[in-house]
Amino acid sequence: EALMTELSELVQKVVKSSSWWERHGVDISILACSFLLLPAGFLCLRSAQTIPFLAGVLTLGVVHHTLTVKGSHLASHNALTESKSWGKVWAIFFIELCSAFTVEQATYNHVKIHHGYTNVIGLGDSSTWKLPFLNRYVYMFIAPLAVPVLTPLVALDLLRNVEWKAALRTLCCMFLGFYCHYWLLLHVSGFQSPWSALLCMLLTRSLLAHPYIHVNIFQHIGLPMFAADRKPKRIHLMSLGVLNLPRNALLDWSFGHSLISCHVEHHLFPSLSDNMCLKIKPIVSQYLKQKKLPYNEDTYGSRLRLFLQRYEELMVHAPPITDLVGI
Repeated sequence: EALMTELSELVQKVVKSSSWWERHGVDISILACSFLLLPAGFLCLRSAQTIPFLAGVLTLGVVHHTLTVKGSHLASHNALTESKSWGKVWAIFFIELCSAFTVEQATYNHVKIHHGYTNVIGLGDSSTWKLPFLNRYVYMFIAPLAVPVLTPLVALDLLRNVEWKAALRTLCCMFLGFYCHYWLLLHVSGFQSPWSALLCMLLTRSLLAHPYIHVNIFQHIGLPMFAADRKPKRIHLMSLGVLNLPRNALLDWSFGHSLISCHVEHHLFPSLSDNMCLKIKPIVSQYLKQKKLPYNEDTYGSRLRLFLQRYEELMVHAPPITDLVGI
């Protein structure tokens, strides 16, 4: 653990010397800008012309994913604020109202299991993203369109595992989020029928579903996997089992740096905001390379080709346990 302690001290020096704007302000501003774009998106959908209408779909799609992916992810790690009380409020807003999921299960599955046991088989090995009964092309290019429908259905099933008060709160927030979106499409965007409004909801909510699914599998599956009783120390676990993708303006905005180009940094220091992960990235990468530890990086296109070529091995069959000899 000496390596992790040394790296933590280097990172904490950067965090303590950073302003509130760097620690939280930048990411809060991105989320606030997304809210401010909502009226423009709904009003563009009133147009009978193709370009303004498509601009409205694009705007609402990007805003939806910014709130549901970036907002929910930061809120689940309490990275939006240093106040635990406000952190709980933001978690309910982003995860339940915007994303139609339950806070308790989202936090448990992502923070406790996925982060605590990254690439440990049977726990944090990203197996929840695998659908082995689908072929590679259906899974990679068609199935993501169902994410807006499957997400609330999975959430409803998981409500059996939470207290009735939390379940009731989740149901109310989920209903309110869907109804507000539906109401705005009818009364602001001017949709004439419920079915056309629902179709537009599906279209905007699935706009970036493909990269959302791809990113979740690209950054862990195909990397070393470990048995629960043979997992290495934390710094080895994260450096071996996590991968960074290159920066991308659209995905950086919608998903956040911690899910794209700073995923290694995020897994090592999950309580930091997206902007802080980006700031510590040079320190983490230099340290890991200096200590002869892996710092996995690859391109989106390269990972896509890999998964299409090795889909059966990576997504259907159980991955082999990595031998720890040599670490």
